[in-house]
Amino acid sequence: MLTTETVTEHPQVSIIVPARNEEASLGDCLRSLVAQIGVNFEVIVVDDHSTDRTREIALSFPGVRVIEAAPLPEGWTGKNNAVTSGAREARGEWLLFTDADTVHLPGSLAAALSEAHENGAELLSYSPEQIAVTFWERATLPVVFAELARQYSPSKVSDPASPIAAANGQYILIRRETYDAVGGHAAIAGDILEDVALARAAKTSGRKIRFRYAADRVRTRMYRNYAQLRDGWTKNLALLFPNPGWLAMKTLLWWAFPFANVLLPLFVPAIVHRAWWFVPGALVYARNAGRMRRANFDLPMEFLGALFGMPMFAYLMLRSKKAHAKGSVTWKGRTYGPRDNPEPEVIHHAPTTAGRLS
Repeated sequence: MLTTETVTEHPQVSIIVPARNEEASLGDCLRSLVAQIGVNFEVIVVDDHSTDRTREIALSFPGVRVIEAAPLPEGWTGKNNAVTSGAREARGEWLLFTDADTVHLPGSLAAALSEAHENGAELLSYSPEQIAVTFWERATLPVVFAELARQYSPSKVSDPASPIAAANGQYILIRRETYDAVGGHAAIAGDILEDVALARAAKTSGRKIRFRYAADRVRTRMYRNYAQLRDGWTKNLALLFPNPGWLAMKTLLWWAFPFANVLLPLFVPAIVHRAWWFVPGALVYARNAGRMRRANFDLPMEFLGALFGMPMFAYLMLRSKKAHAKGSVTWKGRTYGPRDNPEPEVIHHAPTTAGRLS
């Protein structure tokens, strides 16, 4: 049941949840949202033409408003269309865009609103704690998020003097006035990385944004099987990093060096008698695993990333580069055409997305 705090003519926050075939996760998400206290809010679920039980699950929560996404206009991404439909119906002073696979910790909404006020932020974005279950989730996610953390520091994102902008579409809290002033998602209708584009628009307009890793506020399981993980990162990776081909090659070289160091004595037996030979390989492997620490995962996942995640990251990076070049990016039953610049140069005002950064 919704608390009386959620039922108000003038909510402080409108929570907008776009949902396309999210029956596996939507119930947990809504249970965590309707239980929030300490702030007046409304919850709007935008059913993005689902073919499963998404709408039925959303309607089972009293007080949650369920609307249908508008027909998808040409040139729009499905998510931008859905959240724009939700924003049209929203009445709050602030808008929280959050994904259907997120779970919000008790009191997190009120705490986020207070954090935005205390820091003078017009846009606050959290990078959720990532829940990894399957082998490939546990191996791949540390590498992806470590690279994001290396490339884009949240401290720089939150610094008004820095040109770097970033956000995570799984949790974006933005003042309604700011959202309207920068044109909302309608102004970035065709951007696959809509979180990036919205953060860029807010920061370049002179608004302060704040971004951080927030295991104390929200958690998510992004992908529930290998196919989802593959398609999800294929959609995003080539747009997140400059020179994706070079990054893939560099990652493979760092990964391969320790194995080559171990295998070479099989072909050159004399090396076995040199005690120092294996030291460089051990140091490089330690370096690879150590770089995973910035991604905020546990030690076993760091080692999995160094052993198996790095070549998977390189594969997904190249797959993403190829898909964007061919205009064959697919996600949730939709295919998006080629971008004008599938390998964007990261310049002063070009941000990246934030997945789980530290």
